[in-house]
Amino acid sequence: MSKAIVIRVGLVALAAALAVPFVAHAESSLQTGAGALSASAKVDFQITIPKILFLQVGTGTSFANNAAVDLISFTVPAANVGDGSAIAGTGGNSANGTVTARVRANGGTVSFSATTLGALSNGTGSSINWSAITTTPTTLVTATVLAAPTLANGASATLSLTPVGNVVNQDATWTYGYSNTAIVSPGTYGGVNVNNGRVTYTASVL
Repeated sequence: MSKAIVIRVGLVALAAALAVPFVAHAESSLQTGAGALSASAKVDFQITIPKILFLQVGTGTSFANNAAVDLISFTVPAANVGDGSAIAGTGGNSANGTVTARVRANGGTVSFSATTLGALSNGTGSSINWSAITTTPTTLVTATVLAAPTLANGASATLSLTPVGNVVNQDATWTYGYSNTAIVSPGTYGGVNVNNGRVTYTASVL
């Protein structure tokens, strides 16, 4: 007797489970009848976007890390030392003293600045102020040209990059120049992370 009861209960449970899919729920609907019929079903979607901040000045690939540091070099002809004639640079990922600069962010306003350890030094006591290095931005891709912080002996003024729809998408080609307005002692000022020759650009978002 007890065995028969167990089998009967199992069959009832199976029948109920098979009937469940045919009950009208949000994800399915079964309609019958001789007249016009209408059925509907719903699907929910979700997309998760991470908060990002990307900065490139010089060699690099969008949304990727790259440890390369470009060297911009200026050589002043002897006949032009301190005469105010602008000196074009060499080097940079775009050559001729130019670099690619990009900021991509989706977290609102971006603060953008540049920092040096002090005036460029020749290692023997003479120096050139960073204000002698100019940065000229020109359009690269986007409609919004990325402005360049004005270089200083220490921290530059901070620029605020205004978002559009919470997104900052700005870029430019930056061309560096040496103003050459002062006669200074001979030597090589700055260099590859020596004699205060490195600028560190920083972008930040809250």
